[in-house]
Amino acid sequence: MAEASVLVAPSAHVADDSRKVIWAAAIGNLLEWYDFGVYAYLASLIATKFFPSSDATASLLAAFAAYGVGFLARPLGGIVIGRLGDTQGRKTALVLTIFLMAFGTVGLGLLPTYDAIGVWAPILLVILRLVQGIAAGGEWGTSTAFMVEWAPQDRRGFFGSFQQVSTAGGSLLGSAVAAIMISSFSSAAMLDWGWRVPFLLGAVLLVIGAYLRQNVDETPCYEASRQAAADQPDVSGLPLGAKAFGFTIFWTVAYYTLLAWMPSFTQRFAGLSPSQALWSNTIGLIAMVIAIPIWGALSDKIGRRPLLMASAISIALLSFPLFSLMTGGTGLALVLPIQILFGILLALYSGAGPAAISEIFPTHLRSTWMSSGYALAVAIFGGFAPFMATWLIQVTGSPVSPTYLYLLPAAMISLLVIWSLKETSGTKLS
Repeated sequence: MAEASVLVAPSAHVADDSRKVIWAAAIGNLLEWYDFGVYAYLASLIATKFFPSSDATASLLAAFAAYGVGFLARPLGGIVIGRLGDTQGRKTALVLTIFLMAFGTVGLGLLPTYDAIGVWAPILLVILRLVQGIAAGGEWGTSTAFMVEWAPQDRRGFFGSFQQVSTAGGSLLGSAVAAIMISSFSSAAMLDWGWRVPFLLGAVLLVIGAYLRQNVDETPCYEASRQAAADQPDVSGLPLGAKAFGFTIFWTVAYYTLLAWMPSFTQRFAGLSPSQALWSNTIGLIAMVIAIPIWGALSDKIGRRPLLMASAISIALLSFPLFSLMTGGTGLALVLPIQILFGILLALYSGAGPAAISEIFPTHLRSTWMSSGYALAVAIFGGFAPFMATWLIQVTGSPVSPTYLYLLPAAMISLLVIWSLKETSGTKLS
């Protein structure tokens, strides 16, 4: 590779702007996952308002299917917005994604229900989920590239980990808001109007995020990449995108099974009340948010691969016995430490993951192919994880079947990909 194509963010520049850069990239990601979290945590209410049915399970499945439909648009967003990030800049793409996500989030809060407009209610709900999916598809890869490209060479794991801090933080915020609402208002009030409030609060994040993103500079790596475009090696993005796809499978299945779907599981099979389920989930997310930057910083010291493999192996081995314990109906005293443990173990992957997946790609391909590979895996395996878990339990009759029929195979696939990757901590971004 020509010397001009080795691109490293200037340390002084990074030191001056790092806090502003992290906040600008993280706030949009926070909005994205706040909405996705709120939808999952309020799924039973959404099912009643938009998919009324005499069969509660069928209604919940319909709500989770609409949740998953939003993920089908993520690969399109990854390709279109990711390409925009590679051709017009990371900043341009990030401003677009936050406006699209906010439109979908606030729109959900204002949407008339089935009782008001009939079949148009679920149709409009799905359309808004598709808009959010397009935004989310471009958001993850572009914001990850933005953070990692701004990072000093020896701190990319730590900087990149804040992408996942904002991801888990969005879910945490959604879980906390839903828990506060459910704890503060009656079931009738939540069903009548309370379910709208968490979605409408997304407007606050829009104002903050749009301001921050419009007032940051483009990444030094991207600017240098444009100047040295002629010296970039002729590399096909497809096989690199395929690695990102395989790398993400376990990540997304574990995230949506152990977090987004968990409140539904603990209410149905672990004897928790709706309020207990949400607060338990919220505490588990707090543990995850705290652990992510610690593991991200550690990945700069000992490498990405050991932490990634430890996460996949431990969750694959522990999920079946721990889910089996929860079904014993012992309640919050057992569920809470299990959720904290899962949060810490998943943080191993989420701490090292953003830097590791970014380092697969050269700068001029990073936004497009990382966004596309990641978004496609999330669309296929992650977005429908709550639906798949609910369906597997219904088909098999076993409440722990998602652990060995979904989590375990996902872990095995991603472990093979991780094993094939070279250790990239401390190396230069190309």
